[in-house]
Amino acid sequence: MGVDFRVIEPEIEERPREGEPPASFVRRLAVEKARKVAEVHPSSWVLGADTVVVLEGEIMGKPQGASEAASMLRRLSGKVHQVLTAFALVNLAEGRQITGLETTEVKFVPMDETDIRWYISTGEPLGKAGAYAIQGRGGVFVEWVRGSYSNVVGLPLAQLLPHLKALGLWRPEDGGTGQG
Repeated sequence: MGVDFRVIEPEIEERPREGEPPASFVRRLAVEKARKVAEVHPSSWVLGADTVVVLEGEIMGKPQGASEAASMLRRLSGKVHQVLTAFALVNLAEGRQITGLETTEVKFVPMDETDIRWYISTGEPLGKAGAYAIQGRGGVFVEWVRGSYSNVVGLPLAQLLPHLKALGLWRPEDGGTGQG
């Protein structure tokens, strides 16, 4: 998009609360991430986001190792799941907060044990919600996507863009920088 930014990883607890629905969980985390960073940069617009994979109502987080990744991939094999990403734009000095949530459906092809072993051997599934990266090698297992592709990658750009434009943070006449 041409927007200049810095990545700052806030220290927050990333676990769902007891009985917390997936949509509420990702919204809460996006806001907590943005607010935590905004405490240090109160005059800046801070973007926080969080993405989860949901299968049959259950949040599939980031696998803690190869065996957990394999288990997640077996469960996703041949099935439709949802990817939820929430984002929050926060400016504490202005007392403003904007949030959004996007849901995308993804269908995996059936995977056999050879597929799963190969994919895990790449190291890509570790550290990824649902144990896959659609923009990487994991994309070979995606049969179809219904909704925002960039949401599955981790940030629903088309849904975020109108907010960035309204705030003057993205202006095509300035090469997309908002730095007129």
